[in-house]
Amino acid sequence: MAAQGFIVTGTDTDVGKTVFAAGLAAALRATYWKPVQAGLAGETDAQLVARLCAGADVTIHPEAYRLATPCSPHEAARIDGCRIADADLALPCVSGQLVVEGAGGVLVPFRADLLAADLFVRWGLPVILVARTTLGTISHSLLSLEALRSRGIAVVGVAFIGNPEPVAEAAITEIGQCPHLGRLPFLEPLDAGTLAAAFAKAIDMDLLT
Repeated sequence: MAAQGFIVTGTDTDVGKTVFAAGLAAALRATYWKPVQAGLAGETDAQLVARLCAGADVTIHPEAYRLATPCSPHEAARIDGCRIADADLALPCVSGQLVVEGAGGVLVPFRADLLAADLFVRWGLPVILVARTTLGTISHSLLSLEALRSRGIAVVGVAFIGNPEPVAEAAITEIGQCPHLGRLPFLEPLDAGTLAAAFAKAIDMDLLT
């Protein structure tokens, strides 16, 4: 049976895709999987998702690779003295929905011959692009959408993180010809309760079900 769910990718690193992935996993009662974790100091992405999904019916599937250095997966693997293998990056068999979080942006290398977008093609799940609302986001977002579509990857839409920027958000979704899924504001505090409430209010789940 083909996997059901979504890939959550970003226009860049630190755009908020882990927070969005946590909110989505909780809303769908899904399994969350980050195939490659690069950087182990402090809270990892899977640990953050587990914390932000506390009390929700979410399963955290273990990473295929846990690499010490916070950089692109291909370089983190080189530093750690390993090579990322295709077999380890196959989608896990899970019951229900699967939320897969990428690493960094759409063209981040997992190996010199394997980009994130190449994996998205193999996995065959629709993609949600998470974008900032700050300066530079229009170009980064449109480039990301172009890279995805040039490979025939289905794009569900763009989810924004940050303060409202209606001109930039409209430019990205209109020029990029994709749905606006909503915008999560910066949350203080950021915890399971505040994220669930913000996600329910801000994200159009009708576009995701």
